[in-house]
Amino acid sequence: MILFISDLHLSPLAPGTTRLFLDFLGGRARTAEHLYILGDLFEVWPGDDCIDHPEDVFNAGIVDALRTLTDSGVRLSLMHGNRDFLLGRVFALRSGANLLPDPYILSLPTWQFVLSHGDMLCTADREYQAFRAQVRAPAWHAAFLAKPLKERIAIAGALRQQSENSKREKLKQARQYQMDLDPGATDDFLREHGYATFIHGHTHLPAIHDHLVDGIHVERWVMSDWHEDRGECLRWDGQHLSREVLR
Repeated sequence: MILFISDLHLSPLAPGTTRLFLDFLGGRARTAEHLYILGDLFEVWPGDDCIDHPEDVFNAGIVDALRTLTDSGVRLSLMHGNRDFLLGRVFALRSGANLLPDPYILSLPTWQFVLSHGDMLCTADREYQAFRAQVRAPAWHAAFLAKPLKERIAIAGALRQQSENSKREKLKQARQYQMDLDPGATDDFLREHGYATFIHGHTHLPAIHDHLVDGIHVERWVMSDWHEDRGECLRWDGQHLSREVLR
């Protein structure tokens, strides 16, 4: 059995979500062969050295819980999101996670999936795409990680607030604005990846979409974000994909 989750946005400011996730790691996740986390596990990740921040043990606690899961024999794969794109090699070593490229083709004996966080296909938001290209560049990474951790934490907090302000402004300007995938870009993506069943998060708009691409019906499963009193995972049992609510 394989489980998929995304968009937990873990932080000390969301204790309910954190508690749900730790319970999930100690319970439901232990029954899986493989757990895939498709982005935004953390609300903010200023660099792997935050794991050992002497004044903040939150990140270390999450990493230790992930390590306990992988030590139990469950495989863990993780993809970067738009909030935690600086998760790196030290995080992977400490947690036991395998860091995935975005997108990633998951070929199984009975089915094929393409996995993504999903933000790369929100092409209508040109401002965000420009920002995404900037912060994913190796030169930007190197320059940012060269700054002291305290400064990086402050910058990450400011970028998060800027992102939230931008969303609110876009909603004011266009009532129908949604952080959703572009239909044309999504169909091109499905075509490029062999019409595989598409699983992603990012939009916080859980649904199952049927795309007709070149006469082929292709399913797109959008995962839910997590809340203080509710989480969700997708479950693949070898034949069927289904949703599970976690409370």
